[in-house]
Parts: sequence; structure tokens; C-alpha cells
Amino acid sequence: MVTYLIIAALVIWSALYVFKKVFPQTAFKCFSSLADFAQAQGQNKLAQWLRPAMPMGCGGGCGCSTDAPAKKVKVETQAVKWK
Repeated sequence: MVTYLIIAALVIWSALYVFKKVFPQTAFKCFSSLADFAQAQGQNKLAQWLRPAMPMGCGGGCGCSTDAPAKKVKVETQAVKWK
């Protein structure tokens, strides 16, 4: 019985993770709606936990990440000098 609960928790977590990665705008809207509903019911902790972070930058799921560095530093290769 415990194994079924663990497997169910892993499957639900995986489904939510994929949902957030594949449909970022839809996931943002869904979790915002759930957080608003929980806030209206007076469950502030749950609403705070459900509320998604506000996107920084473009936030459109276009591939530009807020965590990525602004510019990639190109490493210069140097020739090896044998003595």
C-alpha cells in the first residue's frame, strides 16, 4: 500500500513538472487561479505555496531564461609550447 502512495506521488510530481515545462503560460494561469481561489477561501499558506513566481525578462517561454548569464564568455585557446 505504501509503495502505491509513493508511486502515485512520483507520477503526479512528474506530470506537474512536465506540464510546467511544456505549457508554461497555461501552467502560470492555472496556478494563479488556484492560488486566488485558496486566498479567497482563507488558506493563505496554501495560496502562497501555489502562487507562481512572477516572470522576469520576457517571461513568454521563448527560451530566454532569467537564470542564464547575459553573455557567454568565449574562452581563447592557447597553443601548447613544449620545452
